[in-house]
Amino acid sequence: MAEIIEKLKAANLLGRGGASFPTWQKWEIVKNCKADKKYIVANGSEGEPATFKDGYILEHYPADLINGLKIALDIIDHAEAFIFLNKKYYEQYKSRLESLIGDLPIKVFKESGGYLSGEETMVCQEIEKGLLRPRQKPPFTAQVGIFGKPTLINNIETFYYVAKIAQDDYKQTRFYSISGHVKHPGVYELPVAYDINKVLLESDNWPVGDFFVQAGGGASGEILLPQELHVPTPGGGVIVVYDRKKTDPYKLLVQWADFFIAENCDKCTPCREGIYRLREMFRKRKIDKGVLDDMIFVLENTSFCPLGKMAALPCKSLIKKLSL
Repeated sequence: MAEIIEKLKAANLLGRGGASFPTWQKWEIVKNCKADKKYIVANGSEGEPATFKDGYILEHYPADLINGLKIALDIIDHAEAFIFLNKKYYEQYKSRLESLIGDLPIKVFKESGGYLSGEETMVCQEIEKGLLRPRQKPPFTAQVGIFGKPTLINNIETFYYVAKIAQDDYKQTRFYSISGHVKHPGVYELPVAYDINKVLLESDNWPVGDFFVQAGGGASGEILLPQELHVPTPGGGVIVVYDRKKTDPYKLLVQWADFFIAENCDKCTPCREGIYRLREMFRKRKIDKGVLDDMIFVLENTSFCPLGKMAALPCKSLIKKLSL
């Protein structure tokens, strides 16, 4: 398996947890670090609304996940691994995964937090039983992760495709979570190169009537109009379709704000206070563009971790695209 990093590089496999970082680079960093102990984590936190492709893999392809982790254990010295799962997945799949793990140094770990627990430094904090707040980066977890040791953290889908690449069975596909006002919601494995337009057509989910799409994340994704769908699905591969006649945009904005308020860690003022102020504006159903622009700027530029930045994108794109 020594050649797997070159195979990952040739396949151009990008992380499927949302950040889209080149997988081979992360593996190479952790492999080349000198340490008496290293850690590997398959991240299955998947706590964002409308995001469910990792659950689909756990249900249908758990053996491929274990094979991907075994490959990482074979090339990364002094390592042990964790499958990091949200509470629902832990209860559903723990026994099945443990039967596949056998004697491998892999533990199934139940997260205690929520959505933010899926952030890389929070994964480390959870496994260490530390304070559930994100850490400053750099240093990055590939060099200083769990208990200060080099830690490889990849999404469950990423490990699935590592197994496929090792078997020369990777067909440049990815998993898409499709939901909302569509005929056939679900998870679809389709080519990475497909644009959103093509994904909806191939899955027989092209909407009828006037609609808009949220792409990338289920709460954090950007809003796109029908004429803007000739782009690949970013981030975690989430596509949510909204019927404009059936969707109250202000209720949707409040729904997003409620989610990010509930899931933030209260560490930093911009995220804690900024999203709350946005929600109050959305509840009044009157957008003050000057105040909105100021709060979005602060969220995007001063939030400690990605949550505040992610909360800003859907709000500003929806308000702009629907001319609220």
